[in-house]
This record gives sequence, structure tokens and C-alpha cells, in this order.
Amino acid sequence: MKLKTFRGGIHPPYSKEDTAHKAVEVMPIPTEVVVPLLQHVGAPNEPTVGVGDQVEAGQKIGESESFISAPVHASVSGTVKAIEERTNFAGKSVNSLIIAAQADQPTKWTESKDTSSLDPDEIKDIAKDAGLVGLGGAAFPTHVKLSPPSDKPIDTVIINGCECEPYLTCDHRLMLEKAEELVGGLQLMMRAVGATKGVVGIEANKMDAVDKLGELLSSREGMEVLPLEVKYPQGNEKMLIEAVNGRRVPPGKLPSEVGALVQNTGTAVALYEAAATGKPLIERVLTVTGPGIREPKNLLVRVGTSIGDLIEQCGGFAGTPGKVIMGGPMTGFAQKDLSTPVIKGTSGVVVFTLEAVEGDEERQCVGCDKCVEACPMFLMPNMIVKHVKRGQYDMADFYGARDCFECGCCSFVCPSRIPHVAYVRIAKAEIAAAKKK
Repeated sequence: MKLKTFRGGIHPPYSKEDTAHKAVEVMPIPTEVVVPLLQHVGAPNEPTVGVGDQVEAGQKIGESESFISAPVHASVSGTVKAIEERTNFAGKSVNSLIIAAQADQPTKWTESKDTSSLDPDEIKDIAKDAGLVGLGGAAFPTHVKLSPPSDKPIDTVIINGCECEPYLTCDHRLMLEKAEELVGGLQLMMRAVGATKGVVGIEANKMDAVDKLGELLSSREGMEVLPLEVKYPQGNEKMLIEAVNGRRVPPGKLPSEVGALVQNTGTAVALYEAAATGKPLIERVLTVTGPGIREPKNLLVRVGTSIGDLIEQCGGFAGTPGKVIMGGPMTGFAQKDLSTPVIKGTSGVVVFTLEAVEGDEERQCVGCDKCVEACPMFLMPNMIVKHVKRGQYDMADFYGARDCFECGCCSFVCPSRIPHVAYVRIAKAEIAAAKKK
């Protein structure tokens, strides 16, 4: 059977073998966490507690009145040491709460309740109150996604189980270890938007997850698992929609335009846990791996834990570190400070040795057009970079900078090692700033 996919894309080395078969380990509570008040797309939160206050794990510590936002909760029980600006994964200053964890961390959310009677509004309220956001990296508030325009009915909810990003295996492990919770989350999402069809799309290099979920869904009407071709970026929502049901989301439009809703596996699990136990989003599963990590692992980690603590939990560096990336190597952000905290959207930390990254310096474009051929959005990354370098952001916009979803295919195939995505991010920031004037 020919596996479904999309047009374009690339086949990078996937390098998942170090952690794909390792069960998720629970990381010990750190002595201190840094919880940014902005961990999502949308309006930042204001603190609801003060310095010196005692907080409990799961307590709301920041919220906003804006619809497009998501509250944050204390990830540990302890004392608020400070509320101050801290640098986040993208190098931006974000108002953050620093919490010193107490020795005794009470266990909560152990009792489960029936979720079958929840109505759409109740499901959306639960998602909002729990601070749920997309856990694949985009971090868009879940309750907003579950509230499409009334004139854009959703008929299909797609769970993104592709995990096409090299090295990362946290979603794969969730599908194996939290399969029933994932299915429960999918059912809640379908009910919230009135969808009649639910699909879990999984790349064919994870057939154990296909079999596991296929068995669970075999008796459920309107729900199925769909194996997909192994190709990057198969997990992008626009590419996934095209592969699953053949619909193409128009440039500049959202998936609701074609009657689809896409959510990450971790988001589905988190929604079910919030509905069944009242657990807010205070921890997540992520992967710590790469040739620069001594003991690669999948870890269940509290939000606010530092990169340095994660690396120490995995045995420290193997060799001399050359690059530490928060996220995956295709879409992640290189880090200079190991005190940078894990946030809701952190899917992993990948470390490369100094030897592995030598020769990555940017060189002059040779005009090969490989970036154009690889782009799954059919853009011209070379022209975007050209105009960004000249400060011509209107022309970068003309060539589709805002339509780019930063998959990194262009950078991967570029023989000159041009970091196209970095230039696209500059363009987006400058275009947005110009529109505010």
C-alpha cells in the first residue's frame, strides 16, 4: 500500500535510535524553577502572586483577560523568590517567577473521573483553566483552537503523531505509554468542535505506535490510525492535512478554512488528564539526546526546569559541546545559557559536539536553488534571505516570509550553510513591527 504524504520535503537522517525504545523517566523535582509568564502565542500573563508567597504545585500564578492567552501554574510547591525578567529560549526577556521548591512535594491528581458527559463549552473551559497550549512547539492556546469561527465547521480532528523532527522521540513514547489517554483526548477534541472524524497520523517508522493505537481505535466509530510516509516536515499541520485528507490550506489561512483541526499527541494527553483529574499543564515529556549527551533519555519534566539540570540528569556532556539546541535540530533554537528554562512547548534538548558542528559557518549563496526545490510551501527562501540582508522587508514579505512555517528544509539542503530560518524570523519581526506603526 502506498503511504500518503505531501508534495516536496526532504529526508534528513532521523537519528532516533538512542531514545526511541527508552521508556519515559520521571525527573526529580529541581531545587528551583523559573516559570515564564509568557509561554504561548498571544497576550502575556500578569502575576497573581507576590514575592515571598507560598505556592502549591498546580496553583495558578499568572493569567490574562485576553482570549488569546493561556494561564501559567506553579510547577512545584514552594516559595516565590523573585519576579523578574529572564531570558527565554528565543533570547527575549520575559517576566518570570522564580520558585524555590520545598522538600515535600504533595502528590495530586491521582483520582480519575468520567469525562463522557462533558459538553463542548466545558471542554474548552477545562483547556483554558489548565493552561493548555500546543505541545509540538507552536504553543498556541488550545481553547482558542477548539473555538473555530462559526462559519468554519470542523469535520476532522487530526492528532499529529508524526514526530518527523530528527532525534526527538517524546511523542513516540507518549503514543506507546499513554495511548488510552491520547484516545480520550482525541474524543474530547472531536466533541468540542463537533467533528465526526478523528485521525491519528503516524509516520511509518513508528509501526509499534500504529499497531497500539490501531488496536484501541478498531472498535470506535469515526476514528482511525493512518500510517504516513516518513518524510520531513510531515508533521507540520498544513502538510499533515494534505496527507490525511488531500485538502490544501490556502496561503495565509488556518486549517479551519478546510474543516480540519490539528493537535499534538502531548496536547491530547494533557487535555484528557486535565478533564479527568483536574491536572493543569505543569510538566511535559521531552527528549534529551544528541551526540553530545552521555545518556540520552526521554524525561517527564516540570516546567521551569533548566537545560543544565536536564543535561546533568542525562549524565552530562559527552565530549566538548559545540551547540545546544532547545527543540529539534531543524526548528529549534541554539542556546548560550544553560539556565534557560523548559517551557510548555519544549519538545527536547539536542546537543552536538564541537566536532559535529565544525564547518557550519555561513558562506556566499551559490545560486543552486536547492532551497526552492525543497520548500514544502513552494516559496523562494533565497530571495527572502537576499532582501532581508538588504533591509528590504517589504520585498521579503512579497516573497512569502510570513507564509514560511520555519521547517528548516532550506537550511538543511543549502551547500553554503545559510541559516534561512534565522533570516525569516528577522523578516517576520520587522514586518510585524512595521504594521504596528
